[in-house]
Amino acid sequence: MKDIRSLLVASTCMALVGCVSTPPEEDPVVQKLTELDGRLLRIERVLANQSLLDLSQRIDDVRAETRDLRGRVDELQHANERGREQQREVYADLDRRLSAVEGAGLGGADAAPRAGGLPIPHGDDRANYQAAFDLLKDGKYDQAISGFRQFLQTFPDSRLADNAQYWLGEAHYVTRKYTEALRHFRTVLEKYPDSRKTPDALLKVGYCNYELKNWTEARSALGQVVQRFGDTTAARLASQRLAKMDDEGR
Repeated sequence: MKDIRSLLVASTCMALVGCVSTPPEEDPVVQKLTELDGRLLRIERVLANQSLLDLSQRIDDVRAETRDLRGRVDELQHANERGREQQREVYADLDRRLSAVEGAGLGGADAAPRAGGLPIPHGDDRANYQAAFDLLKDGKYDQAISGFRQFLQTFPDSRLADNAQYWLGEAHYVTRKYTEALRHFRTVLEKYPDSRKTPDALLKVGYCNYELKNWTEARSALGQVVQRFGDTTAARLASQRLAKMDDEGR
C-alpha cells in the first residue's frame, strides 16, 4: 500500500515539473489565446473601417440634400421677390386707375369726400370700408365716423357691415364718447351675434361701462368675455381689467 501511494506522489510531481518546464510560447492554451486575440483585432479593424465608410456615405448624402434644399430656397426667394414686384406693379396700376376714375367722377374737383357722404362716392363696399378704416388709422376720427355711418346706410347687407359697426364704436371710444361707443358695440352683439368681432365688442362694452362708472355692468361684460372666449386676447385683457377693478375695490 505504501509503495502504491509513493508511486502516485512521484507521478504527480513529475507531471507538475513537466508543465512548469514547458515554455509559454509552446503552451497550447497560450497559443490559442494569442490566435483569438489576433482574430478579434482583425474583426475590430473591419468593423471600424465599415463604420467610417457608412458615416462618410451619410455625410455625403446630407451634403447633397443640403445643396438641393439651398437650391430650392434660392428658387423660392427669387419667385417671392418676383411676386412682390408684380404686386407692386398691380397696386401702382390700380392706384392710377382709381385716381383717374375718381377725378373724372368728381369733374376734376377736390377728391375729399363731401360732408355726410361716402369716402369714395362711386366705389363699392370694400373700397369705402377701407377708405373709412384708413381715416380711422390716420386719426381723422370725425371723418371716419361719418364714413362708417354712411357705409352702414349704403351697404347694410355687406359682409363687412359687422366690422364697420365695430369700428364705428371704436372711433367714438378713442374720442371718449363712451355713451355713443357703448351703443355701437352693443349693436354688434345684437345684430351680428356670429361676428368675429363679438369678443372685442363685448370687451369694449365692459370698457365703456368702466369709463361710465357702471361697475356692475362692466364686471358682467368682462366676466362674459373670460367665460365665453377664454383662449383669446380679448379674454386676457378682460382678466386684466377685472384685476384692476379688484385692486381699486370696484
